[in-house]
This record gives sequence, structure tokens and C-alpha cells, in this order.
Amino acid sequence: MQLLVEQFETFAGAVLQPGQALLSDEQFLSLCSRYPDYRIESTAEGDVLIMPPAHPRTGQRNAAITSQLFHWAERDGRGEAFDSSAGFFLANGARRSPDSAWASHERLRGLDDAAMWHATPEFVIELKSATDRLPVLRQKMREWVANGVELAWLVVPEGRKVEIYRADGTVEERVGVPEIAGEGAVAGFVLRLERIWRGIGG
Repeated sequence: MQLLVEQFETFAGAVLQPGQALLSDEQFLSLCSRYPDYRIESTAEGDVLIMPPAHPRTGQRNAAITSQLFHWAERDGRGEAFDSSAGFFLANGARRSPDSAWASHERLRGLDDAAMWHATPEFVIELKSATDRLPVLRQKMREWVANGVELAWLVVPEGRKVEIYRADGTVEERVGVPEIAGEGAVAGFVLRLERIWRGIGG
């Protein structure tokens, strides 16, 4: 990991011009293309975040979440579902990749497939892994909502807990529930949580 960090710093130093605070879209995408096995995000302040491949248990749980959202989106027909490989450029300048997301066709209309999307999904789900820090994740959830997400769920397997963040600034916590129902733009979507609470082989 240290070598990777040093390589990132060398690359960033080579592409940033004096006085330039943020990587441009092209520079950020070039950075991502150099390290395709890693998920890379950047904050509104320009800090680059390196996320190594997920633990298999986290990957399994995230697959269980995203598959449910995808199948619902296909049936519903009003928008598209995305997995953790999708990145969105937010209004505050951050480049973020939610674990799962849904965006309406209306929000996606006119976006060019040849370029990174400057768009925000209506709905995102973040899944806490064993190494994630809750304060950092909660800050990210607030950032999603501040940049146009209408509903965001933070799934915390250790406590069998879901934190619900809404556009009006309210945060609700539900513990030990077997499922959770969408609202607003994703009314009709129901995420079944039993498989996520159990994990691999459960």
C-alpha cells in the first residue's frame, strides 16, 4: 500500500500545475485508468482516496444489495441501477462511487457516455465494511444528501442497523429489521436484509 501511495503522489505531482487545487476531470480519469483494480474517489477539497479491493464478505453483501436494486429497477422501468464501479461527479467538486445507486431517466437524460457524468443519483446505498469508520461514512452520507440525493441508506451489518438520510436533513435509525422499504423516488423498492445480516454461508 505504501508503494501505491508513493506512486499516486508522484503521478499527482506530475499532472498538477502550480496553484492548481484539484485534478481536472481528465486528470482524475487518467489516474483511475492507471489503477483499475482500485476504487478511487476524491473529496471536494481535492484529496484523493484509495480504496483497495473489498473483503469477500463485503463483496458478497454488496452483491446481494445491488442485485435486488437492479431487479427492481428493471421491473419499475423509471430509472437505472448502478453498482460500486460507477462514479459520479458531484456539484461540490467531489468524485464519489456509492456501493449501490439508482437514478431516474430524467436525471440521466442528455448525459454523454463518452464522459464522466456530472450527475447525482436520487438514491444511494453505502455498506459499511469491517475496516470502515462510521464517522467518515456518516460524513459521506451527509455529502450525498447535500448534493442532491433524495434518500440514502447506510447499512451497518455489525449492529444489524440501517441509517436513513433524507433530503430534509433528518436521519433515522432502524435496528434488526428484516427489510426496509424505499420512499419518494424509489417508492416500491424493498431491500431484504436477512441475507446481508447473515453474510457468507449463513
